[in-house]
Amino acid sequence: MKAKANSQVALQKPRKSLGQRILDNREMYLLLLIPVVLTLIYKYVPMYGIQIAFRDFKASRGITGSEWVGLKWFARFFSAPTCGRMIKNTLLLSLFALLWSFPVPIILSLVINQLKFPRFKRVTQTVLYAPHFISTMVICGMIRIFLSPSGGLINLLLGTQIDFLTEASLFRTIYIASGIWQDAGWGCIIYLATLASVDAVLYEAAQVDGASVFQRILHIDIPALLPMAILNLIMSAGSLMNVGFEKVWLLQTDLNKATSDVIAVYVYQQGIEGAKYSYSTAVSLFNTAINLILLFAVNRIAKKVSDVEFV
Repeated sequence: MKAKANSQVALQKPRKSLGQRILDNREMYLLLLIPVVLTLIYKYVPMYGIQIAFRDFKASRGITGSEWVGLKWFARFFSAPTCGRMIKNTLLLSLFALLWSFPVPIILSLVINQLKFPRFKRVTQTVLYAPHFISTMVICGMIRIFLSPSGGLINLLLGTQIDFLTEASLFRTIYIASGIWQDAGWGCIIYLATLASVDAVLYEAAQVDGASVFQRILHIDIPALLPMAILNLIMSAGSLMNVGFEKVWLLQTDLNKATSDVIAVYVYQQGIEGAKYSYSTAVSLFNTAINLILLFAVNRIAKKVSDVEFV
């Protein structure tokens, strides 16, 4: 009876107020305050400037002093002669990049996880990670050297003198292949970490049952990677329209614009080079809105198919 009475007293103990709980955990909240403040400053405060997409922005008048023009800049973009081509190129380049580059880190992680010699495994991982730390400008310089029609490595191997960067039909292949080489090794880190958390007892039990390496990968490794792969797919879909501006800009030529003319480059040309701030903001806002729609669409599909969701 006494124990029961004590438990009832414990249950009736008044709950601490929010202020008291924050005070009790003040060190944790102080640590949390830093990223929250940085996020507010660099992510949310600049959103105030989005309204210039609906104004005829003049720097001398400021944002609120500029004339409100509604959807004028959006209408101008949709009526531009290259609008359809830019949207098409942005979607195709992003979609093909996702289609080809998304499974590569998963395959690499499965292969690396099967390596038996620790030293060889570490060396392999280091070699695969290294390209990620090379700047985009250097990568593009290397691509131009390798693909040069006079003395380029690819032309020497093929015995040809083709200027690959002037071929519009080859631009997407060059962009995607170089992206896979640069980022696939880095992308497999998260999958290797997931595989490292798999209970070794599962592998031992599978070996005792006579399961082959392929069967262990199929029935243990892949199911373990599936939730993380779906989350990465959702995150990638949310930035589907955000084609890497730097690489496209550095590899673009007048002869390959048929496939390299994308929205990110157009925004730079109109906003920075042409000083058309309202127009470039409207185009960029349209691009962001499409990304947001794709993010929620892929998230909804993933939730229905696999019960994994991100937002």
